[in-house]
Amino acid sequence: MVAFDKCDTRPAHIDAILNGLDRYNPETTTVFQDYVAQQCEDRTFDCYANLALLKLYQFNPHLLQPETVTNILAKALTVFPSPAFSLCLALLPAHTQPFPSAANAEAQPASDFVESIQKLTSLSTLLESAQYAQFWSTFNSDDLYADLVADVAGFEELVRIRIAVEVGKTFREISAEVLEQWLDIRNRETLEKFVADVCSWEVQKSGAAITVKVPTNKENEARSEVKSERVGMEMFGRVIRRGFEQPV
Repeated sequence: MVAFDKCDTRPAHIDAILNGLDRYNPETTTVFQDYVAQQCEDRTFDCYANLALLKLYQFNPHLLQPETVTNILAKALTVFPSPAFSLCLALLPAHTQPFPSAANAEAQPASDFVESIQKLTSLSTLLESAQYAQFWSTFNSDDLYADLVADVAGFEELVRIRIAVEVGKTFREISAEVLEQWLDIRNRETLEKFVADVCSWEVQKSGAAITVKVPTNKENEARSEVKSERVGMEMFGRVIRRGFEQPV
């Protein structure tokens, strides 16, 4: 897994800020916000820089931009199962958390910003628990979800690719019907094109049944593992010796 402080696409001026004292300067907030917008457009993701911005918001609550925060969380969804979403969520105000304390819930009435975070968190939970069909069902159930990810170019495609990666780690073969639900691709021709062009998987047809074959990789390969332990006599000697030792 790539370290959070590494990003091949990070601009030089952002890298300079992150490696200097200016990362704590509130005036760099606008620079980081522009960088978040750039990530949304370029389909890139820089977790370390985004966390730095959220930390600035934490120190300077008056500078917080709700739209930028939701964009960061939406981008974090596209790199699951990375812990990026949880790390970003942990830096947000207490009243925005999915399970706020009773005191915070009473002190801070629900707002559009809080509702947005709650909805994105529910999507993250579904992805992390591999409930992919439920994820798409929830995502398509409310236009607010589409609004929350509107700034993230290729959001649905990026999530589909991540789901496909996880499927490839687990399965050697899977029915096209199940894969349609997990990827939210209802057109069979579109599914076959995605499977072949994006995933490099094979589609096999046997009558009405269509099966997708996933090439063997180090994650989905069935391997027998034999574990053995060697216990020498000297180990038993230490145990017996301890039994005769007088307590201090």
